[in-house]
Amino acid sequence: MSRQQRQALDELLRHGPLDLGGDVAEQRAVFSEMMASIPLPSDVSTTVGELGGVPVVTVETPASDPATVILYLHGGAYAIGSAADAVGLAAEIVRRTEARAVCVDYRLAPEHPFPAPVDDALAVYRALLDDGLPSSAIAFVGESAGGGLVAATLVAAKDAGLPRPASAAVFSPWADLSVSGASVVSKAAVDPALTPEGLRRRARDYLRDTDPTTPHASPVFADLTGLPPLLVQVGSHEILLDDAVRLAARAAECDVRVDLQVWSQVPHVFQGFAVMLDEGAEALDAAAAFTRAHWTDVTEGAEAPEAVG
Repeated sequence: MSRQQRQALDELLRHGPLDLGGDVAEQRAVFSEMMASIPLPSDVSTTVGELGGVPVVTVETPASDPATVILYLHGGAYAIGSAADAVGLAAEIVRRTEARAVCVDYRLAPEHPFPAPVDDALAVYRALLDDGLPSSAIAFVGESAGGGLVAATLVAAKDAGLPRPASAAVFSPWADLSVSGASVVSKAAVDPALTPEGLRRRARDYLRDTDPTTPHASPVFADLTGLPPLLVQVGSHEILLDDAVRLAARAAECDVRVDLQVWSQVPHVFQGFAVMLDEGAEALDAAAAFTRAHWTDVTEGAEAPEAVG
């Protein structure tokens, strides 16, 4: 079934209405409508709130343990998407980890350029710590731009002297806003969702005059020393393949424990299509197992994660 599933998903994405590089207002509406058309399971609850002055949506199921938190950062090339739009994918992580997710509704470009999303994500993390939640009970998860933002926020947290969380998992991270990876060209024909031109347009909206190799914008250029264990998942049919591979390599160079999983012939953020793609469900299972394992290390008496400052 998997080959047929992959072909069906490829066709769906190639002929879908979303154009990541299109007019921002139009594409925000298109994306929100797409996400709203997918009903949430009846056992998933959402609560709108605020942490550190930043809007958030908390996602839970009856099995969620409030003592463990997924800090979730959504995708959308820093210009599209919202915490509410991310609830469906966050809920899949919540169900598998039996945690609660805090989806960050960070500010978007072009209205709020770099470093607004980093500042917002960091503010939410700081607020969770200030509320008494130990860093060892927090795991970061993000997809696409949110995956790059996870890594950037962890670097910012390190620079701020905050303790590192238990782990981080990123799906198809956009980690190089200079859009210079070789796969931008080599995978363009097989990527059904993203285009180099679309990414470059969104990068200009987000960065304005900021150098795209700035570490808090493009973590492939950052010193990742001291970051928590990192899981990187990516599909082989996406132009951001090299972003994921280079982020994992950079983490390894900096002595970070990193697991890189490249899933064959699947597209950008294929985990979001787990209901129709076996690989998506398998990848989510793997991400949840990775996350749970690092919480278990702490609860079973292993040494707690060291501060990154």
